Amino acid sequence: MTQNSSGVLHALAHEHLPSDVAERWLGLLRPGIRLAPAGGDEAVVGQLGGEPRLPDDVEWPEWEGHGPLSFVASVDCAALPAEVLDVPFPAAGTLAFFYFDGQLDDGDAVVDVDDVPSRAGARVLYVPAGVQVTARDTPEELDAYPHVPLAARVELTVTEPTHPQVQRVFAPGAQPFQNYEHPLCADAFVEALWECDAEAGHQLGGTPQSVQGPVELEVARAALGQGLDWHDPRLIDEMDEWVLLAQFDTDEAADMMWGDDGCLYWLIRPADLAELRFDRALFTWQCC
Repeated sequence: MTQNSSGVLHALAHEHLPSDVAERWLGLLRPGIRLAPAGGDEAVVGQLGGEPRLPDDVEWPEWEGHGPLSFVASVDCAALPAEVLDVPFPAAGTLAFFYFDGQLDDGDAVVDVDDVPSRAGARVLYVPAGVQVTARDTPEELDAYPHVPLAARVELTVTEPTHPQVQRVFAPGAQPFQNYEHPLCADAFVEALWECDAEAGHQLGGTPQSVQGPVELEVARAALGQGLDWHDPRLIDEMDEWVLLAQFDTDEAADMMWGDDGCLYWLIRPADLAELRFDRALFTWQCC
């Protein structure tokens, strides 16, 4: 869940938690960049839908045997307050996100992080600063999503108390992803967190806002190899090796619906992010 201000979270934590627990929990909050439709004179940092701007020598991404991917979003890295993030997000250039959304086959082919060949159904393109680009027409077999200009604001992000990153601080012996005896797991605190903002939203960096359990777990299992048992302890360590690059939620204004009110996620290792190796990012998605 993404929270709207540090003040709200500070008040909420001290209302429901002992002071020492509240301060330790607040120290776990990670900054993220929330993207929302730009209004008034807000600076535009990116867009949902519309037409991507790509170099002439870059082909529109396709999934071989299935067809072209749909353009989801792009962000101008130089326009973002990326210096607030705790990951090495690019300071310049443009990131463009593409996804095979089922338009061409009525949803028959599914992009699944565990299915290696299907990973070609989601792509991140990075265009370095200074490279000449032009608006690219959407392939005629696809319907482009409506263009929605995006503005950015910095917010603090948290995750469920049952996430291993929280458990290792407050209950290191607890069963991963399970409730434990602690004020953090009290119904009143958990419900108050969700009341702040129950939507995943569009986000860069920070803690992924999962719809159905930690997306880092899905990516970790895929990275370690197919068939790994979900209870394998290696998964917990591997989860720490991945950070959120971007997530894009279902959005009415852009006419985007990912399954049943779902969300798209791209995760990447920090070292690959620093080296601009976006070809190594992994994609997953969740819905209600």
